[in-house]
Amino acid sequence: MKRTLLFFLVATLGWATTSAQTMTSQPPAAPGSAWHTVEGAYDIAGFRFHDGSTLDKLHLHYLTLGTLHRDARGHADNAVLLLHGTGGTAGTLLAPQFSNELFGPGQPLDITKYYIILPDDVGHGQSSKPSDGLHMRFPAYDYDDMVASQHTMLVEGLHIDHLRLILGTSMGCMQTFVWAEAYQGFADALVPLACLPVEIAGRNRVMRYLMLDAIRRDPEWKQGEYTQQPAAGLRTAGEMLLIMGSAPLQMQKNYPTRVQAQEYADAYLARTVAVTDANDLLYYIDASRNYNPAPRLGTITDPLLWINSADDFINPPELGIAEHLVTQIPHGRFILLPISDATRGHGTHTQAAVWKSYLAEFMAQTAHR
Repeated sequence: MKRTLLFFLVATLGWATTSAQTMTSQPPAAPGSAWHTVEGAYDIAGFRFHDGSTLDKLHLHYLTLGTLHRDARGHADNAVLLLHGTGGTAGTLLAPQFSNELFGPGQPLDITKYYIILPDDVGHGQSSKPSDGLHMRFPAYDYDDMVASQHTMLVEGLHIDHLRLILGTSMGCMQTFVWAEAYQGFADALVPLACLPVEIAGRNRVMRYLMLDAIRRDPEWKQGEYTQQPAAGLRTAGEMLLIMGSAPLQMQKNYPTRVQAQEYADAYLARTVAVTDANDLLYYIDASRNYNPAPRLGTITDPLLWINSADDFINPPELGIAEHLVTQIPHGRFILLPISDATRGHGTHTQAAVWKSYLAEFMAQTAHR
C-alpha cells in the first residue's frame, strides 16, 4: 500500500490544515461522503520537468463535481480548479468544513452552477510519486512543474481552455500565484489562501530544512532505498509539522492539561508516521525550494483575492510581507483574518465559514469578465 502524509491542519493538523498544517492537510472525505465525485485520470507522455529530467508517463489523478458548461463558442465557462496543500490529496478539500460551506445550493461554489476539479498533485495521492517505485530517482519536481502538469491535464485531458476560478490552500495557495504569472488570463479570478508570494526563507525554510535533514540522517533511510520506513526521522518531521500547523488558542482550549496535550501529540504522531512515506515527504517538502513569485507580481493581470489568518505560524503577519506586496498586484486585495474562536492557525484556509463571505463577494464582482 502506497503511503502519503495527510497533514491535519484545519481539523486536527495540516500543512495542508486545524490544529496543525501547510504541510498538514485535512484528511480526504470518508467513504459515503454526501458529495458524489467522478474520478478521472490523465497520463502525460514524456513530461519534461524544469530540471531537464523526464518521465515516460506522468500519471495525474483527479476528482470532479458538477457538470462542465461551455459558452456559445465552445469555451468552458464554469470550471473551478481547487488546489490542495502539501501532503494532501484530491479528497482533502471534500472535508465537511470546506465542502459543506461552499458546494451546496446557493453557496459560493454551488455545484449546480460550477464544475469543480480537484487534482492530486504530482507527488501526492494517486498521481505519480517517488513511492511508486523510483524512490529518489524520481524527477525533482517543483511548483512550476506541478502547475505546468495541471495546465496540461486541463487543456489536453479535460479540454478546458478557461477557468472561472483557481482557489488554492497552502501549497495550493503558492501554486495559485504561479498560475497567475505563468498563465495570465486563463482564469477569471484567483483566490490564494494561507501563503506568501516570496522565496521560502527565514523560519519557514529552517523548519523545512530540519525536516529534510531528520529524514536524511536517519540510518534507516539508506539514500531512499529503505526496507522499512525511517521512523525516527519521520517522527521528527511530524513533530515539526505539528507545531507549524498549530493554532495556540485551539490547542489550549482542546488540551488544557499536561496529560491531554501529551496524549494528543503521541496520538497525532503515531497516526501520521504510520501513513507517511519518507521519500514522498522529502520531495513535497522540498518542492518549494525555488518558489518566488515576488519579482513578477506586477505582471498579474487577473483579479486576485488573497486571504491569510493572523494566527498562521507558517505565514506570520508580523513580517508585514503581504501588506507590502499586495500593492504590487494591479487587481489584488489582501485580507488578514483576525484571530478568533473560529480560526485554526494555518488551517483556517480550510475553515470556509470564516472567509466564504469574501469569496461570495469576489465571485459576484468577477462574474462578467
